[in-house]
Amino acid sequence: MNTDSVIAMAAAIAEAHRAKLGLTPSDASAPEYGHDGTAYRAAKQASRALGFIEADAECIAAAWQAQAQRTGAFDATAWPDEPQDFGLAPHPRAHGFAPCPASLGLYAVLPDAGWVGRMARAGVPTVQLRFKSDDADAVQREVESAIDAVRGTGARLFINDHWQAAIRAGAYGVHLGQEDIDLADLDAIRTAGLRLGLSTHGYAEMLRADCISPSYIAMGAVYATTLKQMATVPQGPGRLTAYARLMRHHSLVAIGGIDVERLPAVLKSGVGSVAVVRALVNAQQPELVAADWMGWLARR
Repeated sequence: MNTDSVIAMAAAIAEAHRAKLGLTPSDASAPEYGHDGTAYRAAKQASRALGFIEADAECIAAAWQAQAQRTGAFDATAWPDEPQDFGLAPHPRAHGFAPCPASLGLYAVLPDAGWVGRMARAGVPTVQLRFKSDDADAVQREVESAIDAVRGTGARLFINDHWQAAIRAGAYGVHLGQEDIDLADLDAIRTAGLRLGLSTHGYAEMLRADCISPSYIAMGAVYATTLKQMATVPQGPGRLTAYARLMRHHSLVAIGGIDVERLPAVLKSGVGSVAVVRALVNAQQPELVAADWMGWLARR
């Protein structure tokens, strides 16, 4: 392995992709290498220089090495986006979760059943109940109320976190964060026929989610959000576009700090749905805001 060649290749990758994918690195430590492939080492250096966290940089580097071996050439401009280069199983898959539409449209994340019903009646096609409580009985009542609230509207209702209550009540689906994957009984959710959505924040988490074959994958945070503490900095529309190309066989949802001014850039990424929280619940006229967003999504 020629060290000078690796450095030159890494610089070429970083230069080619900094404008769209680069973020300020938060960790200046030297990359850790898993093997000696030239494309791998160059891509690992470049990914770290572009601000990808260690786990994501490792995924990118391994994929770049696989891409170079598959194509027989190294191209600094060709950011890897073929599922096979990331080790992903081909689609369709026989044992995945129940499917949902490729385009979920406007996806409203809402704090209680009252809001769920209000947005469902306003025509929002996909809603999520994100009800925070440690009281199991209160959770069950709220989930059942949310299901009642969407009945007859055609809205798809996902329940955040509370998968047991969602199964008992017969919800359309469940949404889980990365921290919940190991705690939830995924087989029980699948057997009950519920759809499953998973949150991701970069390559490593996307690959983990893909192995589960969920109904959709949420990708973010695209922009800064105060909704919750994120393990990664805002990814931006450029990275969202790269993620969407790789995960193109999944239904995809963009989330995090998206407002109507940022919506066109987000939609250009290729995602089929945009999730919103504050843009609706903090609005003076949320029904009008929802109609505006749905109009944008319909014109895409």
